[in-house]
Amino acid sequence: MAATNAQEQLRRAGKRTVFVVDDHPLLRQGLALLINQQQDLEVCGEAEEAQAAMRAIARKKPDILIVDISLNGPDGLDLLKAIRGSYPDLPVLILSMHDEAIYAERALRARANGYIMKQEATEKVLVAVRRILGGEVYLSDRMANKMLQQYIGGSPAALQSRISSLSDRELEVFCLIGEGRGTREIAEELHLSVKTVETYQAHIKEKLFLHSGRELIQHAIQWKIDEKAG
Repeated sequence: MAATNAQEQLRRAGKRTVFVVDDHPLLRQGLALLINQQQDLEVCGEAEEAQAAMRAIARKKPDILIVDISLNGPDGLDLLKAIRGSYPDLPVLILSMHDEAIYAERALRARANGYIMKQEATEKVLVAVRRILGGEVYLSDRMANKMLQQYIGGSPAALQSRISSLSDRELEVFCLIGEGRGTREIAEELHLSVKTVETYQAHIKEKLFLHSGRELIQHAIQWKIDEKAG
C-alpha cells in the first residue's frame, strides 16, 4: 500500500517512474542519482537480478524499465521476454556494455523499446528514456543508420553474419566460453544439464564452421577480447 501511495504522489507531481535492473550497485546508484535530479523523472526501485525484478515490478508498477543485459542468473534478454509475457506494453530500455551490432537487433526482436551502450554519455540515457516514454524507439545514430541501410539496401552479409546466426541461448553459451567457463560451470550458471550445454556447443561449432572444441574456445575468447576493445 505504501509503495502504491508513493507512486501516486510521484504521478501527481508530474514525474514518470523508472525502475533499474543491473547487477552493479555503483551503476544503479549512479543512474538513480542522475535520474532523481530531473524534474520529470524519479527512480522508484531497483533490482540486481531477474526474479527480484519481476517481483518488484508487480509492486512498483513503473512507467519504464532500464535493464542491463548482463545479470547474474537469467540475463537481461531472458528478463525482457518474461516481462513481455506479463507486461506487453511496459517500456524497456536495454543498457549494455556489449556490442550493439550483435545485441541491439536481438533486443528489438525481443520487443525492447531501445538499446544504449554503457559507454554512451550519461545524458544519452535521459534522452533515451524520454524518447521511449514519448512513444519512440531509441538506438544510437550509428546503429539506426546501419539498420536503415540494411532495410533499404537489403544487406544480407551484415544481417546474417555468423555470430548473428546464433540463437540467444547459443550466444549466451558462446559468451561464457569466451570468459573461460568450462562446460559444467556453464551448465550450473544457466541451470541446464551438461548434455544440453554440449548440444549448444555443437550447434555453435556448426554455425561458426569450427571443427573442434579448441577452435570454439579460441574464437570465443578472441571475440570477447575484440568486443571489449571495440
